[in-house]
Amino acid sequence: MKIEALQKLTLLDYPQKMACTIFTHGCNFRCPFCHNAGLVTDAQQAEISTEEVLKFLKGRQGILEGVCITGGEPLLQEDIENFIKAIKYMGFLVKLDTNGSFPEKLKALCKKGLIDYVAMDIKNSKQKYAVTVGKKLFDLTSVSESVDFLKKGNVPYEFRTTVTKDFHTMEDLLSIAKWLSGCDAYYLQQFVDSGNLIDNTITGYSDDELKLMYKELKKILPCTQLRGVK
Repeated sequence: MKIEALQKLTLLDYPQKMACTIFTHGCNFRCPFCHNAGLVTDAQQAEISTEEVLKFLKGRQGILEGVCITGGEPLLQEDIENFIKAIKYMGFLVKLDTNGSFPEKLKALCKKGLIDYVAMDIKNSKQKYAVTVGKKLFDLTSVSESVDFLKKGNVPYEFRTTVTKDFHTMEDLLSIAKWLSGCDAYYLQQFVDSGNLIDNTITGYSDDELKLMYKELKKILPCTQLRGVK
């Protein structure tokens, strides 16, 4: 496992759970608004060994409820299945953050009971997916397959879109809402400039603007919720 950071406590990353967050290195996307750019574009700066992470978790048994695995894109990690098995063996719930581009790996982990919650990023409308993930061309088949799998209810999940002025219009969001029709949970996430973006010119909508978008989407996709808005 290529692990670059460990947040030892989070009350936000895993819904209704006290958890820690593990940040894996590397991603196959180059979303300009990525707030973990160092995990994506830079050579790995400081590796935390798998043994060190598991030792930490052993000491948190009975204290933490869950472990969030994020990135980067965690499903790029070749040994992620054995890593998650070790975490589950200690009694922790596991939440996986993913961009959905590795549906077979996602399905296999879920069907083996190794994932308790999935948060999948929906980067944009189908028509604008390629430009949003930083690709000249992008075959959406893999992402659509992951969406379809999760919508079947095989594991608790949410879809989420980080909304930016540069890449997302009201029309785009309405298109996403139609695409995800029938899903259990969809979040519009307020863009936050972490200071560590792939493109530091990216801007977001105001809270009031995002609230207006939310009201329109709610008419099409009733499960839509807001995140990061005051």
